[in-house]
Amino acid sequence: MPTSDNEKGLTCQLAFAIFAAVLGMFQFGYNTGVINAPGAVIQDFIVEIWQQRYNEEISEGSKNFLWSVAVSIFNIGGMVGGFLGGSVANRFGRKRGLLLAGFIGIIGGGLLGSCKTLKTFELLIIGRFIIGVNCGLYTSLSPMYVSELAPINLRGGLGTVNQLAVTVGMFLSQVLGIEQILGTEQGWHILLGLAICPSALQMILLLFCPESPRYLLLTRGWEESSRAALVKLRNCHNVEDDIEEMRAEERAQQEESRFTILELLRTPYLRFPLFIAVMMQLAQQLSGINAVFYYSTTIFTTSGLSDESARYATIAVGAVMVMMTIASIPLMDRTGRRTLMLYGLGGMFIFSIFITISLLIQIMLSGMMYVGVGSVLLFVVFFALGPGSIPWMLPSELFSQGPRPAAISIACLVNWIAGFSVGIAFHPMRRFLEDYTFLPFKIGRAHV
Repeated sequence: MPTSDNEKGLTCQLAFAIFAAVLGMFQFGYNTGVINAPGAVIQDFIVEIWQQRYNEEISEGSKNFLWSVAVSIFNIGGMVGGFLGGSVANRFGRKRGLLLAGFIGIIGGGLLGSCKTLKTFELLIIGRFIIGVNCGLYTSLSPMYVSELAPINLRGGLGTVNQLAVTVGMFLSQVLGIEQILGTEQGWHILLGLAICPSALQMILLLFCPESPRYLLLTRGWEESSRAALVKLRNCHNVEDDIEEMRAEERAQQEESRFTILELLRTPYLRFPLFIAVMMQLAQQLSGINAVFYYSTTIFTTSGLSDESARYATIAVGAVMVMMTIASIPLMDRTGRRTLMLYGLGGMFIFSIFITISLLIQIMLSGMMYVGVGSVLLFVVFFALGPGSIPWMLPSELFSQGPRPAAISIACLVNWIAGFSVGIAFHPMRRFLEDYTFLPFKIGRAHV
């Protein structure tokens, strides 16, 4: 059935292009979660290679240092990629930027997959850094490309697909990482090397996708190319409403042209939307969700579950995250970003209190382990309701074409820095605060 000019539907070509784009966010989710399940066997690999190379046992401190570097350098690569994302988007375009990111991802995945065969943990570290750069570029480019392809009436729902892809990637990495599949001494390098697949598949699919019409018209000035891309995406020849909308944006920002990051920071009227975009990224990361993702198995065992039950409960966290992200898609445009963000953060605040209570009194009440597990699952439900997806789409919606790439670069950089900080700080916080570990995150949510 044809759609009206004002209510354009989801065409097959648009769905195909969105799917191709969000494979980048799938890659981000997969590589965020993939390193945790096989952590013990990867550390054994580091010990074994050190022994073979130097004919002596590695010290506990050196082993922990190398393992920490292998885990955290992914975030450092992400900071680099996220920061460069805006420049890449302006110089090469959204589509070609994603193709460049995919090429980097194939290199990183190849290094990760070959490190065991070549018997070198240095390739593991280098591969994690390169995959981090790859994912950092994706977190800038994928939401930007999706936002610029989607018609206005679908922009919120399709923007949520970015977070859905992240959660599916994390869930798949949790499932594949169990001991019965690839979380073994023989299979862990294959698990890491599978990072090649999303990038390779995306590069193939993007060959059949158009460049962003907004980029073609507003950045390059190629109206006919933009019109052709819109005709392909909308599956109709009447694209005058889209062209006029972009022209209106162009007229409203005649003096903006392209913004560098420094120019954006120096422009007074853009500081407030930039402040909002940055605060949303901080709200996402300081909510404590990464602590739940990275250490949910430890939280469950501390609550009293057996090791095997804790691993399956962690997989359940990923499954709940996927289902709730799907459920939030129709709510995004109906309810509004602000409402979902407030309800999400409020629910997370409440259930982080219940997590803390369950850890404190589990010795006195045996049934508190179920309260702890249920609280973690509901914590994730409220994260998926709004704080999971909204920060990724807001920068594209708050800024016009000129400052948009620079704003997204800053927002992504803040997200990666905050995520890195939480990952580094959680273990010392857990040793010092013990059952009160989630209290700093409550304070962070309340202030943000």
